[in-house]
Amino acid sequence: MQILLNGETRALESDATVAELVESLGLAGRRIAVEVNEEIVPKSEHGGTRLTEGDRVEVVHAIGGG
Repeated sequence: MQILLNGETRALESDATVAELVESLGLAGRRIAVEVNEEIVPKSEHGGTRLTEGDRVEVVHAIGGG
């Protein structure tokens, strides 16, 4: 299936979850925020949130500073 990830088309396995996407991006365990179709997906729901054809996904890295 195809999704739009941070504005770019990306192919994924059918029935992929947000957690699987995050893992494939090498971001597991990092401080990130994930939005699917303009809705924030809490980290506790990444494993149970399935992506579907055409979903628009934004992944944002949290950056510390001061």
